[in-house]
Amino acid sequence: MKRFLPLLVLGATSAWSAELFDETKVTTLFAFDKVSIPHTQNLKLEMRQPVRFEGNPVVRRGEAGSVDAHGVQFYGSIIHEAGKYRMWYVAFDDQVEHAVKSERWRAAYAESVDGVTWVKPELGLVDFRGSKKNNLVDVGGAWGFVNLKVIKDDADPDASRRYKMVTHVYFRHQTRLGTLLPFVSADGLTWHPVKEVNPVKGELPKQDLLVPGFHLEPACGLYQWDGQYFLTAQNAMPHTHHYQGRVVRLHRSADFVNWSSTSTLAFVRDVQHEYLGAGKSREGEQNHEGIAVWNRGNVLLGVYGRWHGAAEWKDVSVDLGFVTSNDGHTFREPKHEWTLLERGKDGEWDQGGVIQGQGFENIGEKTFLYYGAWDPRPTGGPEVVRGGVGIASWPRDRMGVLVFDASGEGPGDYQMPKVTAELVTAAVSRPNTGFYVNVDGLSKEAVLRVEVLDALERPLEAFSGQNAALVTKSGFQMPVVFASKEALPEKARLRMVFEGAKRSEIRLSAIYAR
Repeated sequence: MKRFLPLLVLGATSAWSAELFDETKVTTLFAFDKVSIPHTQNLKLEMRQPVRFEGNPVVRRGEAGSVDAHGVQFYGSIIHEAGKYRMWYVAFDDQVEHAVKSERWRAAYAESVDGVTWVKPELGLVDFRGSKKNNLVDVGGAWGFVNLKVIKDDADPDASRRYKMVTHVYFRHQTRLGTLLPFVSADGLTWHPVKEVNPVKGELPKQDLLVPGFHLEPACGLYQWDGQYFLTAQNAMPHTHHYQGRVVRLHRSADFVNWSSTSTLAFVRDVQHEYLGAGKSREGEQNHEGIAVWNRGNVLLGVYGRWHGAAEWKDVSVDLGFVTSNDGHTFREPKHEWTLLERGKDGEWDQGGVIQGQGFENIGEKTFLYYGAWDPRPTGGPEVVRGGVGIASWPRDRMGVLVFDASGEGPGDYQMPKVTAELVTAAVSRPNTGFYVNVDGLSKEAVLRVEVLDALERPLEAFSGQNAALVTKSGFQMPVVFASKEALPEKARLRMVFEGAKRSEIRLSAIYAR
């Protein structure tokens, strides 16, 4: 086994953190979600960038001659189950002389007990250079992958299909074009294509295509929504829609086998509406490799590549941006053209470009974002080593905050009445165990007053006015406690008011209906 030890631990975790509930299993109303919190007055949104882990990369390239000696490409996924974090990524070997280029890109596996220290186990499944002592997963043949995403589907009655993976493979049509090939597995280690297909030099025969035969770079993200499976993809079709370069498209499936021949235009950056013309597909501001998705049940959080194009590869770079979706089909930016994570500086492991894997985890008091690296600038020249997996993190679920906006009180000597700083949420279903808030900056002089309204925003007497709940202590999951024992209605809204002489110190990140 090969072990990768970090240089330091990602922040101490207090004893009570182990008792935090899993926010992915509740309804979450994030501060940056204008559908879940549509109504505000004298509050403003501040987005927060994550902080890089000093021990990055936590998964590094292997030694010479290994399956990932040339690249660890985190166009992959991480799943937490049974007390272990499981990672699937794309391994790129150093056999430069290899006659079958597509076969050099393989699906590999790593695991961790804490999300920081990762192990590449010897799975013994796939022969590589005469040995099975490697961490390659078995995909039923010599398939070549550029991108892959994995989910665990516990609702599938067929145990042999519990793990599902979409991949970006190639097919031949005058030149190499990207396309989709899904796989299923009972354990996440031994996989089978959803249809009887066999690779030809690592690629999918054209007659076996599952989606229309144009260039598509799928497997950027994979999620379930309203009973269907969705994948996000990168696609550029200027003859159909004159957007500049790469945009995000969705394909969908009811059974994970048969995929839609139509697609959804899911996200286009505003700057892409200025089409620069044919032959300039690399230039301009674009999306890069679709959207990696964190499914939070009632809302999708997504990370996309912010491609900064140029006429020559040496001038191209990639950062990461942030989007959300409440309908599973269309995505939007909470903050216009905002950079979530910037590429590393020259000389750093993630220089030139950062890439999005589907790796999001709440661990203790931190929210981890796992990401990869690809420097696009050497493209077209001799092969260079690439990649690794890094961590950037926020305090738990605090990617954005609502804060008091004092501008409504008027400038200078112009006297205006003291303004109210408040919000009203969308209607949510009655929680089983109550409401909680993720909030910081509270004190006796900075109080969050919480009232319950009916679906038409009429105050409920038992939970409003003098019967409102007051939250005075900060925390990631602070309960909202009402004195009344009356039952809440099936659908209700919350009204929250920032109060006190120090209300400008309040930082509200999320509301949970548990």
